[in-house]
Amino acid sequence: MSSCGSQMRTRATGQESVTAAGIGLPGWYEARMNARPRVLVVDDDEDIRTLVRELLERAGYTVDEAENGRAALRHLFSSAPALVILDVTMPDLDGYQTLERIRDLSDVPVIMLTARTQELEKVRGLSAGADDYVAKPFGRQELLARVQALLRRTGGKTEVLEAYQDDFTEIDYAQRRVVVQGRDVQLTPLEFKLLAAFVQNPNQVLSRDQLLELVWGDPYGVSGDQVKLYVGYLRRKLVPDAPDEAPIETVRGFGYRYRKTQS
Repeated sequence: MSSCGSQMRTRATGQESVTAAGIGLPGWYEARMNARPRVLVVDDDEDIRTLVRELLERAGYTVDEAENGRAALRHLFSSAPALVILDVTMPDLDGYQTLERIRDLSDVPVIMLTARTQELEKVRGLSAGADDYVAKPFGRQELLARVQALLRRTGGKTEVLEAYQDDFTEIDYAQRRVVVQGRDVQLTPLEFKLLAAFVQNPNQVLSRDQLLELVWGDPYGVSGDQVKLYVGYLRRKLVPDAPDEAPIETVRGFGYRYRKTQS
């Protein structure tokens, strides 16, 4: 492990910083006004991708396409978008699985696009971290209005988490790889999300309800006993021979805290 202490590596997306935009240089205002937010359209139906691309490009957006979830995740790193339009029904990684991976990496706004119109499907998508839900067949102006509204709320600024490192733990978010003191640790998707929630809030006490919201996406529909159970699982994965030595502390009456270790 590196002795350089704790660090979270991120990649900025959407609008560039004021310095990067060239404030103080001739033409900086025009450059900012002409900036085109990048939208990633993820759908296995080429006709749908083409329709959405043409709609958004006419409205002044830069559009990338991905035909499946894995291609979408590659785009998230290679040309990080300001917003994602994500189909639910796709082969291999479906929309919900892709959304889960996206949320491990980024808070980029996501609109779910699907022919499934049942209320429970909408609730599932929103609970999993989607920001909006549009049913097929969709009205073009409605979709465009929802894209514009989300980008106004976020300002087109998001970050993609690439890696985390301290003296105890290394995490590669894209590969979902966890290394503890030089040893590869295999975590379930839920255990990975739990560890990510802790390291992204180091030395802070997270209550049971906060962890239910951050990890399970539902502070009310899941038993609080699940938090205690999975914290125990995670501790045993991190330090099999001495789980109590894992840097996840119980703060009695309040919750849990990840103790960031650094030299």
